[in-house]
Amino acid sequence: MRDLSTFKGCPAPQPVRLEGRFVVIEPYDRSVHLKELWDGLGGLEINPLLTYFTQPDFKGIEDFDAWLAAVQKGGWVTEVIRDKATGRVVGMANYMRPDPANGVVEVGGVAHGPAMGRSPLSTEAHYLLARHVFDDLGYRRYEWKCHNENEPSKVTAQRYGFSFEGVFRQHMLSKGKNRDTAWFSMIDSEWPLIRAAFEAWLAPENFDETGRQRRRLEDLRAELASRET
Repeated sequence: MRDLSTFKGCPAPQPVRLEGRFVVIEPYDRSVHLKELWDGLGGLEINPLLTYFTQPDFKGIEDFDAWLAAVQKGGWVTEVIRDKATGRVVGMANYMRPDPANGVVEVGGVAHGPAMGRSPLSTEAHYLLARHVFDDLGYRRYEWKCHNENEPSKVTAQRYGFSFEGVFRQHMLSKGKNRDTAWFSMIDSEWPLIRAAFEAWLAPENFDETGRQRRRLEDLRAELASRET
């Protein structure tokens, strides 16, 4: 257990560049990324992709631009995900609601474009984002929240190693309707095992000649946990 008697808080998340084997994560720069990100998320197909986001549907790139400007002004640190193989922007994620004094931050506003499907891109991107939070910034708690009806997001959170903590009923309004919010987290004492599982999953030997995984991330994490007991 971490000794908190001398804990002085953590640096607030700042825009950061992170690089792995499959992706590069870059700080959002409107002049560089706006059109690329819009296209990478499918243009107007972004609306069904962001069904569970709280903002109204976008009528075009101008609305998307205004929304990004507003959330960044509100404190979000927007990061875009670039596929190293193609050079294309394929998704985004945001560091949100930082509480540096207590060492808590959330990853949210997550959108994976079509090119991220059935590939290692999203897994590596979220490994890099979590590693930065815990290893570089020293945070104690990393959160993931989503609309409780968003089953794919809940499955993804648990696949990555976040633990389900419960549902905040009538937490907010979303597109003129009630939203119950499912809360997930991972904490610093869990991170070494979660990190080891990510790294084992991402290793070249975990993929066959067609690029398919040999072992699931959840199974690797369970095996590592069994060795510790």
